Amino acid sequence: MLVVKNLHVSVEGKPILKGVDLVVRPGEIHAIMGPNGSGKSTLAYTLMGHPAYDVEKKIITTNKPINTNKYQCKIMLDGKDLLHKTPDERARAGLFLAFQYPVSIEGISVQNFLRQATQTLGLQPKNGVLKFRQKLLHEVKRLGIPEELLRRSLNEGFSGGEKKRLEILQMAVLRPKYAVLDETDSGLDVDALKVVADGVNRMMAKNKTLGIILITHYQRLLRFIKPDVVHVMIDGRIVKSGGRELARELEREGYRKFLISH
Repeated sequence: MLVVKNLHVSVEGKPILKGVDLVVRPGEIHAIMGPNGSGKSTLAYTLMGHPAYDVEKKIITTNKPINTNKYQCKIMLDGKDLLHKTPDERARAGLFLAFQYPVSIEGISVQNFLRQATQTLGLQPKNGVLKFRQKLLHEVKRLGIPEELLRRSLNEGFSGGEKKRLEILQMAVLRPKYAVLDETDSGLDVDALKVVADGVNRMMAKNKTLGIILITHYQRLLRFIKPDVVHVMIDGRIVKSGGRELARELEREGYRKFLISH
């Protein structure tokens, strides 16, 4: 279970997240929706341990003696504290982030990147490179990714759709426990969106315990990936949670009433 409790985060001294509570259980899909500047991407990067995001760690003060190990903010994965772990330690624990704007890394091919990552996570098949290559080509075919991209530098010269498909490929190969998809639908046409959504749905069908946090502005992605819970984030807080009908309400009415009330 992925648990976020009372998360307060600032960037360069400016408060962004102002007490986020979130619980994602194995096999659940949670959609987080909200307007620009509401803190959605800040939540994603904070979960993954980006050093630019400062998490408040003030000790809770009560009438009882202060417990110096008890902090206001918590990020827990299967009972393990992630708050003080580095991004690579969080990845090893089973957390994955698909970036809104995936970075390019010149000189490292997609295939070598994924092979090294699986080795680091202890996921290398018993039969070594050949078996890994076979599994990789299987996933590539399912996602409609040209095999030629595997030989190119990571994201170098890739289109927006290719980068997003590659993020889903990484998720399929690395098999995380929980995945955070930060505006995966950004910049995608309908066909590319369907391919990416199909990849996510196939993974959920294959791994019933995979938990996913979908961060998005719009309801269109949720037409293809059906969330169990929809959250509305406004000004650094989750102000309402509900079922899929909440996403449809947002598509009809927008965020205006939430912005007015907060």
